[in-house]
Amino acid sequence: MSEQQNGWLHRLKAGLSRTSTSITQGINELFTKRKLDDAALEELEEILIAADIGVTTATKLTQSITTNRFGKEVSSEEIRGALADEITKILLPVALPLLPDPSRQPHVILVCGVNGSGKTTTIGKLANNFKNQGLNVFLAAGDTFRAAAVEQLKIWGERTQCPVVATETGRDAAGLAFDALDQARLGGADLLLIDTAGRLQNKRELMDELEKIVRVLRKLDETAPHSCLLVLDATGGQNAHSQVEIFSNMVDVSGLVLTKLDGSSKGGILVALAEKFAKPVHAIGVGEQAEDLKPFDAKDFARSLMGLEES
Repeated sequence: MSEQQNGWLHRLKAGLSRTSTSITQGINELFTKRKLDDAALEELEEILIAADIGVTTATKLTQSITTNRFGKEVSSEEIRGALADEITKILLPVALPLLPDPSRQPHVILVCGVNGSGKTTTIGKLANNFKNQGLNVFLAAGDTFRAAAVEQLKIWGERTQCPVVATETGRDAAGLAFDALDQARLGGADLLLIDTAGRLQNKRELMDELEKIVRVLRKLDETAPHSCLLVLDATGGQNAHSQVEIFSNMVDVSGLVLTKLDGSSKGGILVALAEKFAKPVHAIGVGEQAEDLKPFDAKDFARSLMGLEES
């Protein structure tokens, strides 16, 4: 394993420590010289539900590990290993990297999410990752109602040396998106990342704005946006379910990014989302630094979630 990969796995494990510690302690206490019986399964299910894995998924997981084990004495590590294997199976179909289409000039990514989910920071980190891959990246400060979001994106633009298209606070976001795509095309961009507002207090207003952005982009490129990312804050737990549903009704959400896993004891929410919505999970964030956002790996996540070393 390379030093870079090892460093990321260490950060991932550390980032998920609040969740994995909660799960590990519960399972350690449960399976100390104890057989895997109905009562143990019920308690195990409760431990998983407490980590926001969800009732349906927790039931499925506990039932899946009973084969050849029910009625037998089992260790905590054996149970956690079996759970990690089953969680990996759930996550593998959605662990898909975000790959810009080189035939698009540029590939347009619309980034959505509620305020505070980490949209703007995620855009900056994605820009950094793609820039390191040698791509020409443009950024659009489409959350025009929040001056702080615009300033934050400009800082990321300076840090990553990516041009940022911005406008005055309160100006039309769709017009800004149009200008950004026009400038990105003229600038020979490979990728355009567009920030958007996240006000859910008035869903109709937000929906109208997102629909207008898509409509206006298609005046320049009838296939745009080519990806629509939904950024979710892992510390919000079950709120993530309703956010996926709400934003999917507004735009065609093509993939998810989960942030702030390091601040949550409920990292199992990602497993529940994969089981329920089956939308690609492109990346996860476990910290504030640019290198703390990485493509999602199902096996690494599952084993870190269960407090296990890399196999």
